[in-house]
Amino acid sequence: MEGTKEADLVTAVLMYAMRCLAEGDQAALRNMNFGIKEIEALREMRVADLYRIESLRAHCLEIALNRQVYWPMIERLSEQRAMEDTIQKLVAADAPQEMMQVLFGLNPRDYTRLRRILLVDPSIGRPPELDEASSHRLWEAWSGLAEGDESGLLTPEQYLAIHEETGLSMRAVWGQTQRWAQYGYLNGLHDADAISTGNHE
Repeated sequence: MEGTKEADLVTAVLMYAMRCLAEGDQAALRNMNFGIKEIEALREMRVADLYRIESLRAHCLEIALNRQVYWPMIERLSEQRAMEDTIQKLVAADAPQEMMQVLFGLNPRDYTRLRRILLVDPSIGRPPELDEASSHRLWEAWSGLAEGDESGLLTPEQYLAIHEETGLSMRAVWGQTQRWAQYGYLNGLHDADAISTGNHE
């Protein structure tokens, strides 16, 4: 006999209640309105009984949505989904592992797995040095966003925006801006020629 969605719901809840009983979670059972008699009846229930519920066509549940819990949960899920999308976009744009570690705490194993899933070609060695035009283009995009922060770190979304605006690889964007921050370019310690050539002497 094909089960109904109501029977599936009742079965799932009773299985949850049986697990709570087995684990001694009396608080969860009380929150579901199980009293002493209901708990004793639940204790006698067997797994085979759950399969008989669909033939009884009984619905013993009252379901109510707790909006105070629901909306924070939905917002958290949305944030996690957005973060996962951003991580995938960065990795697909050949963001280096160091960058993903700093921004998201992504370990080498997960980084490698993502690159494989997204079919990103292996990167060998350092990216080539930027020419003067590319360097100036990157400086203009990065320095305005990083102003006031000596670390030079941006948000993941800002790095993606720079990648799209300049057309430079994420590996080149990260490597060059990290060098600029390291040598104090944001503090005005170097002139425009040094920025364009990458010379920090």
